[in-house]
Amino acid sequence: MKNKLTPLLALTALLLSGQSQALPEDRAKPIHISADSARIDDTTGITHYKGDVTIRQGTLQIEAEEVQLYRSNGDIDRMVATGTRTAAHFRQKPAAEQPWTDAWGRQLEYEIKEQSLTISGNGKVQQGKDHFSGERIVYNIKRAIVNAFGGKEGKGRVQMVIQPKAKTADE
Repeated sequence: MKNKLTPLLALTALLLSGQSQALPEDRAKPIHISADSARIDDTTGITHYKGDVTIRQGTLQIEAEEVQLYRSNGDIDRMVATGTRTAAHFRQKPAAEQPWTDAWGRQLEYEIKEQSLTISGNGKVQQGKDHFSGERIVYNIKRAIVNAFGGKEGKGRVQMVIQPKAKTADE
């Protein structure tokens, strides 16, 4: 059991390293969206962007073929980014001294209130030289929990590469 838990704990540490510091700062900044087309439905609160969509908010960046934003009470509650030809891409710099965190998948679903990012369809996450992949990855930012899953019916596996930490002169 210990061997199975150790990679998951390392994965959690990889994703959480400084991430919670960046999100509140980024969320206070304006959101910039660019797309080939947009359809805003005020009655449902859903805005649908199509064609080479880019979203920027502070260090947060999302690129996808399509993005749907779900709003209630004037706030964005959820964002779903999809890519069929190329994977949707999420990028954020956790802190100034840390490398970018990048995530790719056919679909990225970000639940803002719950602070949860679900990457599905050949998901991959990379921070510096560390990376992992799986068919579906669920990262609950608020609760500091990461779940990664292989393919359906046990086909496919979660893969991780975690680099050793550099030793300091004191070690």
